[in-house]
Amino acid sequence: MSNQSYDASSIQILEGLQAVRKRPGMYIGSTDTRGLHHLVWEILDNAIDEALNGFGKQIILTMLPDNVISIEDFGRGVPVEKHSNGKSAIEVIYTTLHAGGKFSETGGYKTAGGLHGVGGSVVNALSEWMEVTVSRNQTTYKILFEEGGSKVGKLIQGDKSQKSGTKVTFKADPSIFGSITFSYSTIAERIQESAFLLEDIEFVVKDQRTQEHKEEVFHYQDGITSFIQYVTSDQEVVGAPIILRGASNKIEMRVALQYTGDYQENTFSYVNLVRTKDGGTHEVGLKTAITKAFNEFARKYNVLKEKDKNFDGIDVREGLTTIIALSIPESLLQFEGQTKSKLGSPAARSAVESVVNTQLSFFLEENHDFTLDIIKKIQKASQVREAARKAREDARKGKKGKQRDKILSGKLAKAQTKNANKNELFIVEGDSAGGSAKQGRDSSFQAILPLRGKVLNVERAKLDDVYRNEELNTLIHCIGAGAGPEFSIEDTQYKKVIIMTDADTDGAHIQVLLLTFFYRFMRPLIEAGHVYMAQPPLYRIYNKKESHYCYNEQQLQDHRELMKSYEIQRYKGLGEMNPSQLWETTMDPNLRTLLLVSIDDAYKASNIIHTLMGNQPHLRRSWIEENVDFDGME
Repeated sequence: MSNQSYDASSIQILEGLQAVRKRPGMYIGSTDTRGLHHLVWEILDNAIDEALNGFGKQIILTMLPDNVISIEDFGRGVPVEKHSNGKSAIEVIYTTLHAGGKFSETGGYKTAGGLHGVGGSVVNALSEWMEVTVSRNQTTYKILFEEGGSKVGKLIQGDKSQKSGTKVTFKADPSIFGSITFSYSTIAERIQESAFLLEDIEFVVKDQRTQEHKEEVFHYQDGITSFIQYVTSDQEVVGAPIILRGASNKIEMRVALQYTGDYQENTFSYVNLVRTKDGGTHEVGLKTAITKAFNEFARKYNVLKEKDKNFDGIDVREGLTTIIALSIPESLLQFEGQTKSKLGSPAARSAVESVVNTQLSFFLEENHDFTLDIIKKIQKASQVREAARKAREDARKGKKGKQRDKILSGKLAKAQTKNANKNELFIVEGDSAGGSAKQGRDSSFQAILPLRGKVLNVERAKLDDVYRNEELNTLIHCIGAGAGPEFSIEDTQYKKVIIMTDADTDGAHIQVLLLTFFYRFMRPLIEAGHVYMAQPPLYRIYNKKESHYCYNEQQLQDHRELMKSYEIQRYKGLGEMNPSQLWETTMDPNLRTLLLVSIDDAYKASNIIHTLMGNQPHLRRSWIEENVDFDGME
C-alpha cells in the first residue's frame, strides 16, 4: 500500500473559475472541435434568450482572426450596477458559476435555454481574454477579463449611446483547445436553425478572417414551415407540411410534420431554442400523440377492425420528418446535464401529448383522403416489419441458416468465437487487402469481409434495392440484425464494425458509400457506437537500426529530421502491407488507432449526406470547396 497520507490537508478547493479550467469537459463536453464550438453556443444562447423574451430584433456574430469570436445582441444589456457582494453585476455574471437572472420568475426571463447560469463564466474561464461591452441606460460600459477570468479589469464607463445590448468578444485559450479553429459552416448552420425558429429575429454571420469577407443574413418570417421544407427539400414529399401550434400548462409549442417517400423517421427537437439532440420527455409525448391520433382515426372509420391490433408507432412514423419547438418557463424547465441535450421536464410530455393529439386529430378529420393515403402507407410498413420479424425469428431457429451460409460462403472469414460483445468485423477494400487481413488477424474474435468493388450509393435507393445489391446483401447478413425499419440492434453480431480502406480517393469514396448505407439503413448501429474507421499508415520510414510507421505528413517529416539515413515506403493500398505489418499498424487492439463514427447532430448529418450523395452537383462542389483542405492532399 502507498504510504501517502490522506487527511484534511489533501483536500483542495478550486476557487472561482479554476475548476472549469481544471476539468473543462465537465462544462463543455470536450476540448476538441465540439467543445470549442460549445463556447460559441453558450454566448449565442444568452443573446437568443434576450430575443426569445422580446428584447432585440437582431443578433450579429463575427468570426475574427486568431480564433476570436464576437457576438452582439440588441437586448437590454447585462446589468452593470453594484451587486450585493460589492462587485459590479457584470463582473459577477462573467466570473461566478451559477450566477444569472434565469433562476427565478423575477429575473427578467419568462423562458430561457441558459438555465444553469454558467455559460458566460465558463466561456470566460476557457478564454485567453474576454471583453464585454454593454450599452445600457443610454451609456456604454466596457470590462476586460484576462487569463481565464482570473484577471479582471476595471469597469469603464464610456460615451453616451442611444442603443442597448451586449457585445461579447473572446479568444479561445490555445493552451486548452490547441490549434483547432472555428468552422464557418458549423456556426452558420447552427444560426440558420435558430433563425428558422425565431421568426421575428434577423441573424447576421460575418467571417472576417481573410481578405475576402463573407456575410450571410438569416431571417425566415414563416419560420417552422420554411424549416420543414428546408430539411425535406431533397426528398420526395407526401402531401403538404402539417403545422400545429398551441399551449398547455404555460408550455408553448410549434410542431411541423412532413411525410416523405423515405422509410427513415427524423425528429429535430428544440427547447427554448436549444437543440435537444438526445430527445427527452417532449419527444415521448409527441410520438405517443401521433400514434394515438392515427389509431383513433383508423378505429373510428373501421380501417382497423375490432380484432386488429393497433398500428405500432414505428410504422406510423415511417418516412415522417418532425420538427418540434417548445418554449418552457424556467419553473418547469429541467435538462439532463449541463450540455442541455435531453429534456427531463415531466410537464412537457403531457402538454405536448395533449396539444398534438387534439390538433392532429382535427387535421386528420379535415383531410380525410390524405389521411387514408397515409394509413395505407402505415399498413404496408406494418406488413413489411412483421415479415422481417418472422424472418429474424426463423433465422434464430435455423430455418434460414442455409440461405445465410450460402450468401456468406467464400466471402466472410468468420471469427472462431460467437461472442457478439467481443467480436470485430473488418470491412476491407478488395481481395488483396482481404487476404492480408485474413492472415494477419486474430481469428479468435476478428472476422474479415472483403468488398469487391464499390457498393451501391443508397441515398436514392429503397430497401428492396439494397437487398438486391450483392455486396450490401452480404453485409446485412454478416451483421445479422436486418436493415431499414426491421433493423434490431440486439441482433448485431459484432461489438465493432470497422471500415478499413486504402488511404486514397477510391478508399475515401468507399468509406462515404458505406457510411451512407449505415446512416440510412442501420442508424442505431452508429448511435450505439459500433461503427469505426481504421487508420492505416501512409508511410514506413526505416534504416538498418530502426523503423517507424507514419500516419500523416508531419510524422514523416519529424522522423526525417531525426534519422541520418533512411528509406521510405509509401503504402498506396492495404494490400502492399504484409500480414504482420497490417496487424501491428491497423488491427492489433493494443497498438491501432480507430476513429469512432458518431452523430452529433442528425439534422446536420442528414443534410451533409444529401449534399454529398444526392443528385445536385453544384451543392456538392460548394460543400467540398468550403470544407476540404486540398493543400494537405497529394
